[in-house]
Amino acid sequence: MRKFWESIYSPNYISGYNPFILKDMNKAIERMVSAINNRKKIVVYGIPNVDGLCAISSLILVLKYLNADIEYVVHDDSSVKSKITTKDIINNVHFLGGELLIALGIDLKSSEEEELCKNLGIDLIVIENRDINYEYDHIYLNPNQKGCQYRYKNLSISGLTFKLMQAIAIYYNIKSINKYLDLILIGEKSAKTPKKGENFVIIKEGMKFLINTNNYGLRSIMEAYNMISINEESIDKIIDVITPTINVVTMTDNARIIIELLITNRKERSEQITKYLNKSKENV
Repeated sequence: MRKFWESIYSPNYISGYNPFILKDMNKAIERMVSAINNRKKIVVYGIPNVDGLCAISSLILVLKYLNADIEYVVHDDSSVKSKITTKDIINNVHFLGGELLIALGIDLKSSEEEELCKNLGIDLIVIENRDINYEYDHIYLNPNQKGCQYRYKNLSISGLTFKLMQAIAIYYNIKSINKYLDLILIGEKSAKTPKKGENFVIIKEGMKFLINTNNYGLRSIMEAYNMISINEESIDKIIDVITPTINVVTMTDNARIIIELLITNRKERSEQITKYLNKSKENV
């Protein structure tokens, strides 16, 4: 596996980058492969900030590439203390027919929600990055949890989502997984992660993919602002454009529009959304 991993990640391979070193990653991939191959409904559940939206969008793109049956939900609160409640599970996950819930940057409120998922037949994967001193019964990816040997502890949620995407790529032999670093770079930069270790590699490699991006949404933003090169200023501008606002519509609705921009495969639609977002920013 190491030789294959080197070939799809980076010529500057460091053994610590292996996503399967993350505790519970093997379990997570087993659940995801079962859901993908058996066309079970997967619900990606994330938060309405730029890091969260880049995480949701990049994972959706990979799952769509694998022809997964997928829906997504944007939580209506971006605060760090916000959690998924029983109401959220019933109204936003079970209502969609969800059989696998992948929560990015947000955990369940209590064991009551975990029990509800079990009773409703919903498998659960949670990705977080925060200091904790207790263990979970569900599949939980967090480099700071007890027993996790992963070396790089300060990845953003989009960065950790990319680890899940890398593990999927290894299983399905997807050799183009690095092209999604354009979105991951933006998520990492918005989260202001330290520019060292794996974060440094993501930012460095992501810059190469961003300037040549084939993401219609990112390309439309770059064209709208005449970005012929990528630097700190241009990345900050992209972050500003895709930061949800609450002036005209709710943050959640605005976040869904941004996700549509980042996952669309239609150039005309991406240009239309970019113009809308630009107009919204002007009215703030």
